[in-house]
Amino acid sequence: MPWDRNQMAARAARELKDGFYVNLGIGIPTLVAGNIPPGMEVTLQSENGILGLGPYPTDNEVDADLINAGKETITEIAGSSYFSSADSFAMIRGGHIDLSVLGAMEVAENGDIANWMVPGKMVKGMGGAMDLVAGVRRIVVLMEHVSKDGSSKFRKKCTLPLTGTNVVDMVITDLAVFARDGRKGPFKLIELAPGVTAEQVKASTEAHYVEA
Repeated sequence: MPWDRNQMAARAARELKDGFYVNLGIGIPTLVAGNIPPGMEVTLQSENGILGLGPYPTDNEVDADLINAGKETITEIAGSSYFSSADSFAMIRGGHIDLSVLGAMEVAENGDIANWMVPGKMVKGMGGAMDLVAGVRRIVVLMEHVSKDGSSKFRKKCTLPLTGTNVVDMVITDLAVFARDGRKGPFKLIELAPGVTAEQVKASTEAHYVEA
C-alpha cells in the first residue's frame, strides 16, 4: 500500500540529523515536526521569525498568536526564540539552515521545482520558497506521486512557473523515494513504499530516473 501523508513525513524525518536547523514548508512537510526521532535534537525554523517550533498543539495548547509561516497554530519548545522576518531570511539566505522539507506541485528530472503558483489562480505571494531553495543546503520534496487527474508530478520538465532550478536533492512521494548526490546526474530510485512495485512506480512516473 502507498504511504499515507504521515508515513511520508516519517520517511522525511529519517533525513534529519542531530543538531540540524530545519525549515518545514506548508502542507505535508509540517507533519515532519511530529515525527522527529526521540532523543534527536533538531531546531525547526519558520520564515515568520521563529526558532524552536514544536508539533501541532492539542486543543488545550492552542495559542492563536503562536503561528508558523502557513498561519497554522503551533507549539514551542524550551529555548524558542522570536525575531524579525529580516533576521529569519538572513538565516536562510546566509546558508545557515541545514535542510528544508517542501511540498511541490511538480518536480523535474533535473531537480527543478514548481511549488508557488498555478497560472490563473489567486495566490497571496510566493512566500519564502524561492529563498529556501536558493539558500538552504539540502532540499527534500514531499508530494503525492500523481495529481488529481492522474498525471505524474515527477516530470521530465516542469510546466508550471519555477521556484528554482536544479535545487532538489530528494523526492519522497506516497510511492517511492528518489535521491541524487551533489545535484548532479539523474535521480535514483532508492526505496519503495511497502507493497509498491518498481513497475507501478515506472508506470506512474514521467521523469527519467535510474534504479539503484
